[in-house]
Amino acid sequence: MKKSYVIAIGMILLSFIVGIYFYPQMPERMASHWNAQGQVDGYVSRFFGLFLIPLISVGLFLLFIAIPKIDPLKRNIKTFRKYYDRFVVLIIIFLLYVYVLTILWNLGVEFNMSQLLMPALGVLFYYCGVLLENAKRNWFIGIRTPWTLSNEKVWEKTHKVGGKLFKIAGIITAVGVFFDNALFFALVPVLVVAVYTVIYSYLEYQKLFREL
Repeated sequence: MKKSYVIAIGMILLSFIVGIYFYPQMPERMASHWNAQGQVDGYVSRFFGLFLIPLISVGLFLLFIAIPKIDPLKRNIKTFRKYYDRFVVLIIIFLLYVYVLTILWNLGVEFNMSQLLMPALGVLFYYCGVLLENAKRNWFIGIRTPWTLSNEKVWEKTHKVGGKLFKIAGIITAVGVFFDNALFFALVPVLVVAVYTVIYSYLEYQKLFREL
């Protein structure tokens, strides 16, 4: 088994162990959702509060394992597999981080949830940029528009640009830790990058075929 997957499985098992350990100490209704200002606006039962994220981690991990096997262009995924595997580990660690913050809050440690999420989201977005810069054409991973999937050159150019922009978005997101309206620093840059790359891929596709 890949070392990265062993690490991911270890993180998932750790989350279940933590949940079992803290189960008696948690309130019957646990805070589970926070608004943009970092204030609680949702609660769930103790069981779901402690085991929903670990269960989501299991589901995502199984999906991530399946993707390279079922993608029709699986041979392309092999060329950037090390970056993909690192992304899988990073997602699981991110979920564990969110999980730990949730438990700490329900233990009575108060903080602005939105702000503390920003550094972790920033790292995640930045690495998405690294993954995009190295991703080859496939059906599951990357900026999958009709134009990138239809042409190798459009895929390459779009992902080089998108990768750089996601890195910038990651840095901007991390800065949000210093501001009350922290989610603004995550949502706006990512939405801008998403819209820009879709438009960019279309324009590159049109440009390519005007030159033919």
